[in-house]
Amino acid sequence: MKTGRPAPAASVAAALARWRAGFVVLFVVELVLKLLIASRLSPFVDEAFYWQESRHPAWGYSDLPPLTAWLIRLGEGVAGHGLLGMRWPFLLLGSVLPWLVVGFARQLQRDDAVEARARHDTAAWQAGVLCLLLPLAGSLGVLALPDVPLTVAIMLALHALMRAVDTDRLWAWLLLGVALAVAWMTHYRAAMAMLVGLLFCVLTPDGRRLWRRGGLWLAMGVATPGLVPLLVSNWQQRGAGLAFQLVERNPWSFHADALVQPLEQALSCTPILYGMLLWAAWRSWRRRHDPGAWSLVAVAAAGFIVLYFVFGLFADDLRFRAHWPLPGYLPLLAVLPTLCRRLPYGRIMLAVSGLFAGVGLAFGLLYLGLAASPQGAAMLAGTKAFPSHFTGWRESGVMAGQLLERKPALLVADNFMLAAELDFQLDGRYPVYVLDSPLNTKHGRAAQLARWRRDEAALRADHAGEPMLLGVDETVLRERERWDWFASLCSRVGRPREAGRLDLLGGARRLAFYRGQVMSTPATGSAGDPRLCLPWRRAHEAMYGRNAD
Repeated sequence: MKTGRPAPAASVAAALARWRAGFVVLFVVELVLKLLIASRLSPFVDEAFYWQESRHPAWGYSDLPPLTAWLIRLGEGVAGHGLLGMRWPFLLLGSVLPWLVVGFARQLQRDDAVEARARHDTAAWQAGVLCLLLPLAGSLGVLALPDVPLTVAIMLALHALMRAVDTDRLWAWLLLGVALAVAWMTHYRAAMAMLVGLLFCVLTPDGRRLWRRGGLWLAMGVATPGLVPLLVSNWQQRGAGLAFQLVERNPWSFHADALVQPLEQALSCTPILYGMLLWAAWRSWRRRHDPGAWSLVAVAAAGFIVLYFVFGLFADDLRFRAHWPLPGYLPLLAVLPTLCRRLPYGRIMLAVSGLFAGVGLAFGLLYLGLAASPQGAAMLAGTKAFPSHFTGWRESGVMAGQLLERKPALLVADNFMLAAELDFQLDGRYPVYVLDSPLNTKHGRAAQLARWRRDEAALRADHAGEPMLLGVDETVLRERERWDWFASLCSRVGRPREAGRLDLLGGARRLAFYRGQVMSTPATGSAGDPRLCLPWRRAHEAMYGRNAD
């Protein structure tokens, strides 16, 4: 009987089997955890508004093209109204992403030798594991947000483009066109994917050869119908979507605080893996003339990461945007194991980066898990990490429903966020109107509310003099906006009378309900003593105490 070290081919095959099994096990465990969180976590405010959009089928909306709303409508059409009904299509799409990364990595370097092929496949499964561990990618699909179909569509487009460059097959070009059409139907940020593709076709030899291939123009033709909903909705709403995305939400002036974007990205990706991904981007750029898809990886990574950084220096600095460059990290994950294999301590560095990324993902899922339970939210109360947008939904819906059953009235919220919250919890049983809060314009929802005739102007025009139940979220506005808004409520609501109050988790979130009448026109003389306005006074007492001046 012979003894000794196993043959290289057997060793490589064993490593391939281990990594493939590890990927599958991690994938299943992660999917189960995400499913549990998604079935219990209250909706994020944007999710609830997208749910409202799903109840009003249209070509598009003032904030987004229609696909997110269509997916939510599909989800609830199959599974009924509820958290999981709304989210299961996004969970399904999010679970596709790591498989796309594995497929992309497997096609990067093809070799006819069995042992070399096995090594490439091992690196592909390692890339899939890294995708599962990357916090931005691993948590994708828990929430019903447009970034889920957008990210999957962009990764699918990169995969199709790589195959089209190599094979010029008809199916690859058609798949590229379909993926881009889906991206256009999901978000205006699909324009960045088109820009990255243009850079590839201009800056690289492989890309420049595509101009002479009919397949490229076929793909663009297939992608064009994806623009139709966006164009029709903007025509119907007089350019409200484009105005919000390109003008209203962006200052278009340099703001130095955006220079911290790399630090934000390092925290989002976990620092070690972020450093490794940047190193992989540099190495891919150095190898852009080598055989294979290195040029595509280099341009895609640099395009999404660098362009979003530059764009962020002049664009929206108020909303969360750490997820924007994610499509640039995914092809880097695909090449990172192959690049690390050639480093002296590459395997150790890869393992350490994956370990810390997994810790970051675990903390992220733990945070969402805590936010999904009253006990967990109570643990976070009083900290900057308090999940205010995920708390109070059930309580506010129960109180509003009880107050309306006791004495019917028009249900009105003081901002679109609370309106979406109440509408979702009450399953659309009551029409919910919204006062003209500055939040509505800030988040690009004012035009949509006006189109639905759920804004303050429609409330006055259609229901003047009728009784109303007003819900007020006392904690959602910033300090500098809060008190002027509360003082203005008495000019918007006739004879407000307190009907109920919710002080949640020690005042971390406070909601108040008032009965009153719909006014045909705003009252004059509202600039007097705000202490004479009941909503202002009650909010001030709740925050500072009854004896505060």
